Amino acid sequence: MSKAFTFKVSATDGRARRGTITMPRGEIRTPAFMPVGTGGTVKAMYMEQVRGVGADIILGNTYHLMLRPGAERVARLGGLHEFARWPHPILTDSGGFQVMSLSKLRKLTEKGVTFRSHIDGAAHEMSPERSIEIQGLLDSDIQMQLDECTALPAEEKEIERAMDLSLRWAERCKAAFGDQPGKAMFGIVQGGDVPALRLRSARALKAMDLKGYAIGGLAVGEPQAVMLEMLDITCLELPADRPRYLMGVGTPDDILRSVARGIDMFDCVMPTRAGRHGLAYTRRGKVNLRNARHADDPRPLDEESDCPAARDYSRAYLHHLVRSQEALGAMLLTWNNLSYYQKLMQDIRAAIEAGAFDARAAEISEGWARGDIPAI
Repeated sequence: MSKAFTFKVSATDGRARRGTITMPRGEIRTPAFMPVGTGGTVKAMYMEQVRGVGADIILGNTYHLMLRPGAERVARLGGLHEFARWPHPILTDSGGFQVMSLSKLRKLTEKGVTFRSHIDGAAHEMSPERSIEIQGLLDSDIQMQLDECTALPAEEKEIERAMDLSLRWAERCKAAFGDQPGKAMFGIVQGGDVPALRLRSARALKAMDLKGYAIGGLAVGEPQAVMLEMLDITCLELPADRPRYLMGVGTPDDILRSVARGIDMFDCVMPTRAGRHGLAYTRRGKVNLRNARHADDPRPLDEESDCPAARDYSRAYLHHLVRSQEALGAMLLTWNNLSYYQKLMQDIRAAIEAGAFDARAAEISEGWARGDIPAI
């Protein structure tokens, strides 16, 4: 395996790209979906299962791991890969999203962010330099710059202020990251729903010559059409030889439409969170196992699935587990959901290689539109 971080595009179909990120801990086949392991665990899954469904990389969160169990502790215990028993690539989110989502618990300055822990109220400082330091202690392979993510809708002046601050923080993160062979730091394009600001952010980050580029501040309250418009603007401005990561996205439909615009990497809590709340993603669309229609249904979620959770357990049993709030229900549905997402990415990669992405995307969408099998 390469000791350097490299990205190679091996096929294109329109603006959709099939590529490979290569780094010391493994290859990442793109387009890729990264299961979210916020606190060092992909909720309701064993790491062997996460690997088994086809994941090449998982995501951890700097803010949450900083609070518990603590980055220095993880470092003493061998780093996040050893700690969580995941020897493959890990990307860590810098904590920037929590600047937005926990806005009532933080104070923002040019220096950085002071958080009040949502766990015990203790104060913590997160500067760009400290964010990179924490990610280094965790020993993550792809590290994200600290940024300020603005919820939409927002005033243009506020979006611009946050974008400019994020660019200044990107410079500081780049300096703090330095040269780490085999690892990468990604910058994050901000600019909300303002095209001119998105372009300005993308161009400034491109001038920094980073190893990868993320698009942040989307799927935060705006309609899908606005998100896609921002991707159309931004992707064309980013270097073609670097991976592009759309942060926090999303639904299977979001993924299909974003791949068509040139996105290579995704993460989202949706498949794991939905699994814990009785919702299954399938090739026939979403299936709510809480619904009474499943109570006497001996059929599986999907008899054609390679995933045992979808193929080998009856809907009646899954319904029972969900309604009884049994832990196994969350485990099986999360397994199904991550398996479905990885199968979707596998289909996308194969379709791009075959030059048939648009046709395959239409088939997948038609399957969702037809809906679930009729009730018994």
